[in-house]
Amino acid sequence: MEIKAFEKKIYLSSPTMHGDEMLYMNKAYETNWMSTVGENINAVEGLMCDYTGTAHSVALSSGTAALHLAMKLAGVKRGDRVFCSDMTFAATVNPVVYEGGIPIFIDSERDTWNMDPVALEKAFELYPEVKVVVAVNLYGTPAKLDELCAVCEKHGAVLVEDAAESLGASYKGRQTGSFGTYNVISFNGNKIITGSSGGVLLSDDGAAIDSARKWSTQSREDAPWYQHTELGYNYRMSNVVAGVVRGQMPYIDKHIAQKKAIYERYREGLKDLPVTMNPYDGNLCEPNFWLSCLLIDEAAMCPQHRTDTGSTYTPEKGKSCPDMIIERLAKYNAEARPIWKPMHLQPFYSDCAFVTAKGEGRNAANVDTDIFTRGLCLPSDNKMTKDEQDMVIEIIRSCFRGY
Repeated sequence: MEIKAFEKKIYLSSPTMHGDEMLYMNKAYETNWMSTVGENINAVEGLMCDYTGTAHSVALSSGTAALHLAMKLAGVKRGDRVFCSDMTFAATVNPVVYEGGIPIFIDSERDTWNMDPVALEKAFELYPEVKVVVAVNLYGTPAKLDELCAVCEKHGAVLVEDAAESLGASYKGRQTGSFGTYNVISFNGNKIITGSSGGVLLSDDGAAIDSARKWSTQSREDAPWYQHTELGYNYRMSNVVAGVVRGQMPYIDKHIAQKKAIYERYREGLKDLPVTMNPYDGNLCEPNFWLSCLLIDEAAMCPQHRTDTGSTYTPEKGKSCPDMIIERLAKYNAEARPIWKPMHLQPFYSDCAFVTAKGEGRNAANVDTDIFTRGLCLPSDNKMTKDEQDMVIEIIRSCFRGY
């Protein structure tokens, strides 16, 4: 196959719109409900409860806002240690710091690339006073949620499930976003369902959600004037954004099917290369396949050196590395990205502890550093055609041929 540059950029994951979004946005406009109250917001909260099977929800301005309010509900105070997934975007962890908490990062296991329950148990041995755990479902693949829940229950800790990337994924037949005491979903522009922005906080605790709803609107009291007895935030979702989410939700199953087809085409098209796809156990879970990721076999890695701000590599025939593939795809107008850089490697969090299944220690061999070194996120846009994906696959294959 002759490799040619794409005329139109192939994105990692961009919004897929259908037209229904405009109907609900126009309704907000025509009825003049443009702010943080309205029918669309109420509908989104109801849809999220129905879809996830969680009793209560509050629609917010972002998934990060939802995580922040989850930290408050979980009782995180200044100086409290909180166990957090290490392999994630910074938005998972930053809300801990907003409340003055101290993150302790937990290594992943290889079966799902999510928080390792064995490492979590080890962390409780080292820090038995911890009472909050924040666990991510990375790239739309559920963590070992039953095992994580069991460890949290054993130690009397609150689980916050960061399902920002996993709306529509299920674990043992149960939707993600329903396993934690508090659960978070994101509608950021690149997610499987988007509102352009926005998020939702879910819980079976109605009083907790009522508190979060109050905090999200500047903690205004029920009084004829603006009365405040506690700190509040401007975190409520707008009725316009909610219109986009409301119009997207009927298409979630279609989006998931498209994402799964992309994943399967990559797996088939690259099966004879020294690579594997981001893993999952189909007997336990069904991901939403938000992003398809690649892990290069250790023996097939060409030399690659990364600093905090850049990277170099040395090509070798028959070998490749994530940065070569990302660079080659960019040359042909397709977007790929590195795996999330683990939090324990981030300069801002350099003083925070890191726990693996073998114990505490930043310098020891660990799963997350290895996945970051050898992994990358492939173009996973559900508007990518089969022919376009075939070309992406051919570009990846060319990286291992040495030209």
